[in-house]
Amino acid sequence: MLIILITPDRIHISGHANTAPRGSDIVCAAVSAITLTLIRGLKEIACIGLYESVEEGNICIEWQTINDTGKALVDTWFLGICGIAAEYPVIEFL
Repeated sequence: MLIILITPDRIHISGHANTAPRGSDIVCAAVSAITLTLIRGLKEIACIGLYESVEEGNICIEWQTINDTGKALVDTWFLGICGIAAEYPVIEFL
């Protein structure tokens, strides 16, 4: 199960979808890909200073302030996560 915690200044993702062996799991790959894209977008497009930690089975993103562009990126990321969760119900939101 992937656990996703979203607060106004933080996104934390932990766990494993367990829909396939590690390294072959398309759900984990999809969540990782759009989350790593979010990190890059927040830094390079929204120009937001971030704390980020990316480890196997654990991604944490934190920011002090977020601008409108950053909010739009986070909202778009959330739409993608919800789409994945609708297809593969192995994601739990906190």
